[in-house]
Amino acid sequence: MLIESQLCEEPEPCDEPIVIGLVNNMPDTALRATERQFHDLLLEASYSRVVQLRHFSLPELQRAEAVQSHINEKYEDLNELWASRIDGLIVTGTEPQKAALTDEPYWRTLTKLIDWTADHTISTVWSCLAAHAAVLHLDGIERRRLPRKLSGVFGCVKRADHSVVAGINPRWNVPHSRYNDLPEEALIARGYCVLSRSSQTGVDLFVGNRDSLDVFFQGHPEYEPDTLLREYRRDVGRYLSREIDIYPELPCGYFDDDAVAALAAFQHDALHKREQNLLSNFPFARVERNLAYKWRGPAVSIYANWMSFVADRKYHGRRQTIS
Repeated sequence: MLIESQLCEEPEPCDEPIVIGLVNNMPDTALRATERQFHDLLLEASYSRVVQLRHFSLPELQRAEAVQSHINEKYEDLNELWASRIDGLIVTGTEPQKAALTDEPYWRTLTKLIDWTADHTISTVWSCLAAHAAVLHLDGIERRRLPRKLSGVFGCVKRADHSVVAGINPRWNVPHSRYNDLPEEALIARGYCVLSRSSQTGVDLFVGNRDSLDVFFQGHPEYEPDTLLREYRRDVGRYLSREIDIYPELPCGYFDDDAVAALAAFQHDALHKREQNLLSNFPFARVERNLAYKWRGPAVSIYANWMSFVADRKYHGRRQTIS
């Protein structure tokens, strides 16, 4: 069972929850969807466990008035976090605005958060850009720009045993959506343990072992079935509005033949009539109806394992290992 701090008073006796903080840094267009994705994933993965979810965001991120109003209503000020009791933390990425992460306006606050988690959480999940920022700050590992956007659903292979991936089939699918990558050899050299990877994505999931267990995702197991489709449509819109010069490639391993045909027909029209209003003809409904959700089972299992780890440490004081 998952409860939210703004929606409850006190948990039932003997049902003391594990407290999970979500530091949601996603852009305005994805903020609420990301809330929902993590809420629903944690709810499904919690089983009978009581989990309390608290919301935060980095204050330096510029927000539209309506989005800031939503944050003011539902989210706690990040200053409340520093003196809080948080068992597990999830930190999302955001769209980078600068070429170097260290030049982002939120860098100082994010690095304070990275340092804070070591002594104040049992475990922290770092998602996508947040994972890149964490390993850069902790170990100086620089991410590398990819030749093109890595987008799609990819089959990954388990590379090491760990409680986070216990009981999961050795191969599973996970969405990726990013322009940058972390060098596997550098991660291994610095003592990180790679739990899953693929030849197409490189490292997928890896862990570190400070006083708090760091769990890093380069992919997005929390995504809903249509998230990559919505991102693709957004990128097509950016092409039509001339924000980008090259028409975006289709996400890999994601669309069926009918969807590919419909999207190819739309691309043909877009290349010959590059106008913003053409986006209203994007075949979203036709494509969406046949999208598969083939990563959901493994995603639920991974997060259930993660919350079990957090609960075990909270209630029984077990030490985590990377073995």
